[in-house]
Amino acid sequence: MEHSNLSTDTLKSTETKSEELLPPIPEAKSEEGESPAIEAIELSPPVKLSTHPYRKVVLFGILAIGAIAIGIFGYRWWQYADTHQETDNAYVTSDSYPINARIAGTVVEVTVDDNQQVAKGGLLVKLDSRDYEIALEQVKTTLEVAKQQAKVAQANIDVAATNGLGKIQEAQGNVDANDFNIFSVQASVLEAQAGVPSVQAQLAQVRANLVKAEQDYRRYEMLWQQGATSRQQFDIAKASYEATLAQYDSLQEQVLQAKARLQQAQRNLNSAEAKLVSTKGTFQQAEATNQQTEVNRRQYKSALAAITQAEVQVKNAELQLSYIKIVAPAAGRIGNKNVQIGQRVQAGQTLMSVVKLNPWIIANFKETQLQKMEPGQTVEIKIDAFPNHIFQGKVDSLSPGSGAKFALLPPDNATGNFTKIVQRVPVKVVFDADSIKGYESRIVPGMSVITTVETK
Repeated sequence: MEHSNLSTDTLKSTETKSEELLPPIPEAKSEEGESPAIEAIELSPPVKLSTHPYRKVVLFGILAIGAIAIGIFGYRWWQYADTHQETDNAYVTSDSYPINARIAGTVVEVTVDDNQQVAKGGLLVKLDSRDYEIALEQVKTTLEVAKQQAKVAQANIDVAATNGLGKIQEAQGNVDANDFNIFSVQASVLEAQAGVPSVQAQLAQVRANLVKAEQDYRRYEMLWQQGATSRQQFDIAKASYEATLAQYDSLQEQVLQAKARLQQAQRNLNSAEAKLVSTKGTFQQAEATNQQTEVNRRQYKSALAAITQAEVQVKNAELQLSYIKIVAPAAGRIGNKNVQIGQRVQAGQTLMSVVKLNPWIIANFKETQLQKMEPGQTVEIKIDAFPNHIFQGKVDSLSPGSGAKFALLPPDNATGNFTKIVQRVPVKVVFDADSIKGYESRIVPGMSVITTVETK
């Protein structure tokens, strides 16, 4: 209630003040002199502007100057827009090297910190080397064993080659001697075989003579006993018979000896043939010894291959040992560091990044802005982080494809409903060296940029 009364009083006071401020309005009376009917306000006559000529001249002059200024500004703006292309879809980038562990190991030393500047080849992280030192010693031992095996194989080659050659020569000599012996024995066999028939023929002839001599002896013996012949003739017949009998016995003995010689020659031939077979076996053994030499040569080659393999393993172990020291691939600043002493890292794990101090700009211009854009053109660069400083640069190159073409999932205009969208093409812009002096370490990748390319 108090609030309502306050509002009513306030309104009344406001109306009272308004009435005091407004001039009184004269009352209008009707022609018949009756009470006032309608409130009327008398309007003052319109004010007429001065029509002096100099004022029109001044007005037209101001309008002309304004039109000229607008024309000059428009011409200059059109000329600038025709020779300059600008975009704020740009950012600073730089070479960034991810530092990865090439082997698994335990971190024993970290020599850098975030944002620290490092030189090329400077030590960043060191891993525990003991496991890899032991592995190197093992492969070195394997290499030494392979070298010793190669020496043994080479010595076996020399020994086997010498023995094999001597045995082959000896066996070949024995084979040749046995061949000659066989020929000789075969001749003896043939001779013995020829001697037996000859003696047998003589024996047959002597047998016939013996029969005649025996008959003469018997006849003369009877005649002598009868006294029909003389003692002398009987003795002659007897002596002839005994001589022929002795000759027959001798020839029989010769036949037996000839047969014995033939059998002996045959046995000698068999023995010689068996010996030839034995010497040929010895020759084959000698050739086998020579083949063993070839086997030894192959073993030696295998030992040499084992040496080469062990040498490669040694080099690999030395290389693995060298990976315990992780160094900077280029000069730059450390970023994204996520490694600590005592941490167990795996091969391929990213430990930090080294950002090289060579910034450039990727400006994504619309495809409709590229008609006159070429490498080498001057570029005005405004970085949001340094609004009061304008950098200079030049166009280095244009991308071979639009950003959409290199996207993870590039659009396919052949599918669905097609809507034409102006594409953007990345343009690489490099700084002038003098332009960024003093800002090299302050211009970092990711900063927003406005680039204006002069396309004259």
